[in-house]
Amino acid sequence: MWPRAGHAEEADEPDEAAVLRDPDAPVLGNPQGDIAIVEWFDYNCPYCRKLDPELQQIVHDDGKVRWVLKEWPILGPVSVVAARMALACKYQDKYARAHDALIGVSSKLTEPRIEELLSEAGIDVDRARRDLAANAKAIGAMLARNDSQARGLRFRGTPSFIVGKFRVPGVLTMPQFEQVIADARKAMAAK
Repeated sequence: MWPRAGHAEEADEPDEAAVLRDPDAPVLGNPQGDIAIVEWFDYNCPYCRKLDPELQQIVHDDGKVRWVLKEWPILGPVSVVAARMALACKYQDKYARAHDALIGVSSKLTEPRIEELLSEAGIDVDRARRDLAANAKAIGAMLARNDSQARGLRFRGTPSFIVGKFRVPGVLTMPQFEQVIADARKAMAAK
């Protein structure tokens, strides 16, 4: 599916539909976009935070990018709390606000700070806690799928991306992202 160097024993690679079209995965940008950027990130990852405004700009300026967000909380227990709370905000249709609030902070997150940031973003934190409790199994399953996919794709840390059919482990500049999007469109057109 995705080009990579490797050996036959490196199995367990997720299938394309599972990565690109998980119905539970939050999607920003253009849901019907012609190219998908799938991002595995951690709210406590300084590189993810630095890259987020640039990536939002690219998605906005392009207009045809489907941005699929995959929480991959690998930087400790507070990262797991942040990811679970953000996903719980989907149930009040405020995932994008939660994501922006949590990824936009410049200091390491703590549990009280997570709730403070969500509240400041206009999210009903009590409802988010209730939604998290009521949907804990589904949210846990999504985080497990995200982790399994990232490991199956041999990603080693956050941020990591799939752009079209290309694996992009790590941070790119805006011009590099624009180039990989253009390359992904060319590859799609060549089929």
